[in-house]
Amino acid sequence: MALIVQKFGGSSVADAEGIKRVARRVVETQAAGNRVVVVVSAMGDSTDELLDLAEQVSSSSNPREMDMLLSAGERISMALLAMAIHESGSSAQSFTGSQAGMITDAIHGKARIIAVSPHRIKASIDKGDIAIVAGFQGMSQDSNDITTLGRGGSDTTAVALAAALKADVCEIYTDVDGVYTADPRVVPAARKISTISSEEMLEMAASGAKILHLRCVEYARRFGVPLHVRSSFSQLEGTWVLPNPDDTIKIQEGEPLEQPIISGVAHDRSEAKVTVVGVPDIPGKAAEIFGIVAGAHSNIDMIVQNVSTHGSGRTDISFTLPIVEGADARAALKTAQAAVGYESVEYDEQIGKLSLIGAGMRSNPGVSYKFFKALSDAGVNIDMISTSEIRISVVTSADLLDTAVRAVHAAFDLDGEAVATVYAGTGR
Repeated sequence: MALIVQKFGGSSVADAEGIKRVARRVVETQAAGNRVVVVVSAMGDSTDELLDLAEQVSSSSNPREMDMLLSAGERISMALLAMAIHESGSSAQSFTGSQAGMITDAIHGKARIIAVSPHRIKASIDKGDIAIVAGFQGMSQDSNDITTLGRGGSDTTAVALAAALKADVCEIYTDVDGVYTADPRVVPAARKISTISSEEMLEMAASGAKILHLRCVEYARRFGVPLHVRSSFSQLEGTWVLPNPDDTIKIQEGEPLEQPIISGVAHDRSEAKVTVVGVPDIPGKAAEIFGIVAGAHSNIDMIVQNVSTHGSGRTDISFTLPIVEGADARAALKTAQAAVGYESVEYDEQIGKLSLIGAGMRSNPGVSYKFFKALSDAGVNIDMISTSEIRISVVTSADLLDTAVRAVHAAFDLDGEAVATVYAGTGR
């Protein structure tokens, strides 16, 4: 008997009909001879609705109480799904994150998993039940308080359980048929990828591809968990994300012997650019600045330091970070302005990040030229550049981002023959 962990996102359980459709698929998976663990997100936009309610009653919500509030959405989904499965004649048990043994640190809103002790989950599936777990949440090791893992945390819950239970596969169900060469909402002709290495998927997730959460891919690669990304609205084969790069090479007659140069194009509108102006150009000042930002629990993405103007003794340091963390980072920097000795801080949310990803870049010259030529021909100006062995990322104006994505996608001949189907429209 195979052990399968299935995760269903908010668009899959958005309403009663969606929950019943998910219940049928889960029951069919068990009837095929598998043991099944299901992880669910909150229904549709219910998390956003809870956030709106919190803003209406409090201008500065307590982090502990916010986690108590937001974790309610997944608990509603898990209970309703268990009821739907019982209605079909099968047996299911639902569990909160803490009941499922998801032990985290004490940072509310973006807790990290410390340990997973899924004893109750294992006991449930061993007796023939379908175990249903509320995603996105856990329990603090120190205080026993409820914690949440941050946006996309249900993906991480599913992979963590799959690793702890030694599952054969973790299936991530969404509202598209797999991982595409670009977001099909922006590039309708984007092509579905059949297999991709976790290394490339990590770069795509880090670059803004919404199909999988970055932490989930990191966790899967670390513990060797195969991921199968597919749609809950169809029975089509999805995209396999495999932790061993060699597994992605499945040579069949008529197929090329080498993998494609480019895996895909990702974009991200969720980041802001911070520029610290007039920083004393002496050793240690960059460390001070990034230490302050780290102390505000903000995650930095791209970094650029300008060459100091001749004779000025000062420089500018620019970096990007999630918009939701911008206020805390700016407040922390303002408090330390006198100590660091910088002149001012500039902040811009009207930016977009575009990334080109592909392991084949390592051995193919000319990729950078084609990338920047496509942007130039499309009239897209560039603010920042960052690269790795398998990725080129740029920051540009937010209003030019869609144009840039389509231009680069076309330049590398990534378009497929058919228009991609988007079943729900949320991207997860």
